[in-house]
Amino acid sequence: MIPAVTLNNGANMPILGLGTWRADPGKVTEAVKEAIGAGYRHIDGAYVYQNEEEVGAGIHAMIDQGVVKREDLFVVSKLWCCFHLPSLVRKACEKTLRDLKLDYVDLYLMHFPMGTKPGDELFPLDEDGQVISDGSDFLDTWKAMEELVDAGLVKAIGISNFNKDQTEAILNKPGLKYKPATNQIECHPYLIQEKLISYCHSKGISVTAYSPLGSPDRPWASSEEPSLLEEPKIKAIANKYNKTPAQVLIRFHIQRNVIVIAKSVTPHRIKENFQVFDFALSEDDMNVMLSLNKNWRGFPLEWASKHKDFPLNSEY
Repeated sequence: MIPAVTLNNGANMPILGLGTWRADPGKVTEAVKEAIGAGYRHIDGAYVYQNEEEVGAGIHAMIDQGVVKREDLFVVSKLWCCFHLPSLVRKACEKTLRDLKLDYVDLYLMHFPMGTKPGDELFPLDEDGQVISDGSDFLDTWKAMEELVDAGLVKAIGISNFNKDQTEAILNKPGLKYKPATNQIECHPYLIQEKLISYCHSKGISVTAYSPLGSPDRPWASSEEPSLLEEPKIKAIANKYNKTPAQVLIRFHIQRNVIVIAKSVTPHRIKENFQVFDFALSEDDMNVMLSLNKNWRGFPLEWASKHKDFPLNSEY
């Protein structure tokens, strides 16, 4: 059994999940099948990844083969920014469920605290290349998401890319019905998120780390930026345990009780990323990794830096 984190709704969320961002639709069905075959039970997706039909096909293939039952899986999706107006939230969730061919998802996240202009454009930009706001308030969006829980479409709701003040705003919302179950944020040894993780954990909100390897394949990556997988101190730790840098970078989160999403469509890497439960990093090695922090972000969200709810201007 893969270790799990108990969420504030009582559900157990497997601590390691398969990420599906930038997983090409032609490959993601096989990646999901490969992952479930290797032991993964947590699949992380989103409307904006534009591949939920294929993710669903991979899930159903493994259910149909009798490898898993639906209730063995923990499936995550995310509400995209152009559906923040409360009247659009349920339709967006229903579209995700239709694409996945599932009756419910285990966890549905607000992908960003920022609502954007409704329509077919995923990133509606103005002439300055800034995203166009829909003027919505994420507290109203949250209330509409709470209704999805009551309707049985989702088992739990959470947030993603929220800073401390935005998270606190939800917790302090008058008439709050459900607390966020998790906050999914960029996190790795160059961005250790100590304060935000500590805050969320103190409020009973789990944390999920995306980009644990620094997302080296993201389209805007440049050759000048630091590379976690090539970081000498991480390579040295990996050698010591006879593991790969990727395995050490994934293990780093598990030891902080942080759920972690590792994305790959390569069969041997999908398997390799899962082989992280047979060793433990020493306290010294954890401290070396924590000491690499430089508050470097692979996802600086420049396209939204002028949005009223841009989350990255505050300290944490």
